[in-house]
Amino acid sequence: MGIQTIPLPYKHTLKQFGQNLQRLRKEKEISQEKLAEKVGVHRTYLSLVEQGQRNPSLKFVYRVTKALNTNSSKLLSF
Repeated sequence: MGIQTIPLPYKHTLKQFGQNLQRLRKEKEISQEKLAEKVGVHRTYLSLVEQGQRNPSLKFVYRVTKALNTNSSKLLSF
């Protein structure tokens, strides 16, 4: 089974989510390694989410929101 491609309409949404996540993480001065540990994912997965190359679950969004002590609207603002 090969790598699944993300349909074009969603690429912008995933890219924006990733940029929001990266910006908030950097504002909180938390490394990818530390945030990944808090959220319970591998650092490379977190990196791919920040690059807009992965479609994170609601569970992931919830965990990131708690780990960054923020609200989901800041991650989901497009």
